Amino acid sequence: MTNFILIGIFVGLGLLFRRLEAFPKDSAQVLNMFALYVSLPALILLKMPQLHLGREALLVAVVPWAMLVLSVGLILLAARKFGWSRAKTGVLLLVVPVGNTSFMGVPMVNAFFGPKGIPYLIVYDQVGTMVIFALYGSLILALYGREGKLQISSIVRRAVLFPPSIAMAVGLALRPWPYSEMVSSTLHGISQSLTPLVMTAIGMQLNWRLQRSVFGPLSCGLVIKLLIAPLMTLAVCRLAGMDGLHVDIAVFEAGMPPMVTAGALAVVAGMESELAIALIGVGIIFSFATLPILFSLL
Repeated sequence: MTNFILIGIFVGLGLLFRRLEAFPKDSAQVLNMFALYVSLPALILLKMPQLHLGREALLVAVVPWAMLVLSVGLILLAARKFGWSRAKTGVLLLVVPVGNTSFMGVPMVNAFFGPKGIPYLIVYDQVGTMVIFALYGSLILALYGREGKLQISSIVRRAVLFPPSIAMAVGLALRPWPYSEMVSSTLHGISQSLTPLVMTAIGMQLNWRLQRSVFGPLSCGLVIKLLIAPLMTLAVCRLAGMDGLHVDIAVFEAGMPPMVTAGALAVVAGMESELAIALIGVGIIFSFATLPILFSLL
């Protein structure tokens, strides 16, 4: 509970800082980049040696792919039923299936499950979300984006060479050799900066305005991402008799709000920018209510 209160404090500070002239307009982006290139890789390097590779990790890796199939199917059915434009459908197909499983996931998992849940989160994020974003996301951008604006090969290359992806590969390679106390302490100290940085940046980026024209697809997308996906994961796991920390983390990660990067690329690609921005901003706001409810069901 204390960690969740701290998350609220940092988000509140972000909301405050965005109103102060002392903070430049790109402050949130600077905080996010530091977290991406320094804090998150340090956390991954620290936690990867603690991961037990086996059936539990495999289940966690499979869940985001199953949620991809579910989300795409539901979005295509809804788009056909309600007659949404190609631009709106493209945004939903790109943004809804991939969650904010690292930047939003790490603070939330830490708050509700503690450090022991982080290794499974890393598997979900790196083997699931990032690979899906690189492969499937590139396909959607090619099919629905504005022609000539994006180089798909560049997106795939960036995903593979992302600092968190490199940190995961290095962490796996170093599993046979335990870290010294000094290395572990250093990585722990650096990784502790992740939650303050990311949550403050989220507070700086929250947008409370909602356009009426996007309310229908926005509601559908967020219901799929924040409710249907995690509840379906939970139901299937329980019916199959599966439980444990790895199942809880997989369900919890399935309920994360849409990925910020996916929304930004949708805007750059010339899709429905208002819908993309609303999915990110409103999704984050609602997740502060849906994630605690989801945790109570586990």
